[in-house]
Amino acid sequence: MKPFVTLPKLTRGDQVAVISPSAGLPGLFPWVQELGLQRLRDVFGLEPLEYPTTRRMGAPLEARAQDVMQAFADPDNKAVFASIGGNDQLRLLKHLDPAVLRAHPKPFFGFSDNTHLHTFLWKLGIPSYYGGAVMTQLAMPQQMHAYTVQSLAHALFTSGEIEIFASATYTDEVLDWADPANLDRARPVVANEGWYWDGTADGAGRLWGGCVESLVAQVAAAKYLPSAAALEGCVLYLETSESLPPAWVLDYLLTGFGERGWLRGFQAILVGRPKAWDFAQPLGPAQQAAYCQQQRAAVVQTVRAYNPHIPIVRNVDFGHTDPQLMLPSGQVARVAGSERRVFLTY
Repeated sequence: MKPFVTLPKLTRGDQVAVISPSAGLPGLFPWVQELGLQRLRDVFGLEPLEYPTTRRMGAPLEARAQDVMQAFADPDNKAVFASIGGNDQLRLLKHLDPAVLRAHPKPFFGFSDNTHLHTFLWKLGIPSYYGGAVMTQLAMPQQMHAYTVQSLAHALFTSGEIEIFASATYTDEVLDWADPANLDRARPVVANEGWYWDGTADGAGRLWGGCVESLVAQVAAAKYLPSAAALEGCVLYLETSESLPPAWVLDYLLTGFGERGWLRGFQAILVGRPKAWDFAQPLGPAQQAAYCQQQRAAVVQTVRAYNPHIPIVRNVDFGHTDPQLMLPSGQVARVAGSERRVFLTY
């Protein structure tokens, strides 16, 4: 397997950097950001330090990239958290100096558009954590999900392999950030139907992947992708965002992976539970179920055209729904299809 550095774990009282590599939404909704920062202090005992562009919408790419590098380079920062995602982080990567990040590796937390920074770090051999943005998981209205707190605590403070399980309930609905009173209101939750398995083989390897929409852009750009040799023997993880892409988008992306030869080399695939509700597309229960089923079917159908054996686990608790697992990108995942069990290494 591709070698990765071993990152030290944090202790309570440590300072952590907070940055906005994609969008400066904390500037539009400071009450949401403040709640997330307070949760870092109260729930995890960490002291957050924001960087200059964290609350600046439309900050220049060069300035955002400078914040990324300074956040990693500062020895007082023991981890780096993204405040939120966005849609242009791919364009930021050319402004990063890989030597700075390689010389000062740290745990990075974020998801969605932060897929691009995860991919950049992965290629440098630096593990990171897919999940745990300040304005979403940390600033969860009313209180953080216990499932999310436990997973984030594992990522921050403990080492070793743990078995993960499906959450009992979930939500993919959101409350309007424009109304500060919504921070005191609970989001509605529904029963979680659990994981969907296909294949009974066992597989293990380093995790690589991210948000489907971001990976489409990564594949189009190509220059930041790992080599086929580096991805050989890895475990792929995928999830989709609030844009609710149709199933054919996953089909096309996975077909591209297959034609590159990657799907023959992956040892297992983890697929996050699809987000099936958004303000722009407030689907009803039947529509949500149909959307999720179409996505699950597309993944299996496309993968099986290239690899008939590897285990595929869908509806896993990571990505744009809550609660949320922190996926240790670059670390080893073990998927026991024969027992229908999944283990992550933190």
